[in-house]
Amino acid sequence: AFGFVNYFISWLLGPEGLIPLGIQGPGWFFDPKWVVPSFVLLSLWGFGGPMLIYLAGLQGVPTALYEAARIDGANAWQRFRNVTIPMISPVILFTFITGIIGSFQVFTPAYIVSNGEGGPAYSSMFYVLYLYLNAFRRYRYGYSSAQAWILFLVILLLTILAFRFSRESVYYESPGDEQAS
Repeated sequence: AFGFVNYFISWLLGPEGLIPLGIQGPGWFFDPKWVVPSFVLLSLWGFGGPMLIYLAGLQGVPTALYEAARIDGANAWQRFRNVTIPMISPVILFTFITGIIGSFQVFTPAYIVSNGEGGPAYSSMFYVLYLYLNAFRRYRYGYSSAQAWILFLVILLLTILAFRFSRESVYYESPGDEQAS
């Protein structure tokens, strides 16, 4: 390890366990029962982008609606449920659909962690990693092309279903709506 900080971290969290006392942590990427929870924790790192999108959506809610709801006697929960959620429903739909698409396309973490092999007992063999292995390690281009089409159709079907079920619950501004801020 280069540098004092890296040396200290290597000593602190070395292979013997936490602060060489023999306290063994879970085998995050080496034990099949811990691989999926570790990828879930790893995916939380990418939640910053959707949070920025939600923040932008929240800033687009007109303050006049909150004032009108407050005058009508709505408490904080009622304002959140009846003003905020409907007004940011297009943002919720967008982040839901992009999240579904992203979750079906998990590749890089599984490839890096499992050395491109799918991890212990194939516990991190996600669909896109399997597709990649078929195409570029096993040279089964036709099979992997069919897998890619199936992935596309599944994502398309889920996106269409999300749009169909959201017709009644997503608020879209019409061109004549005035937006007071």
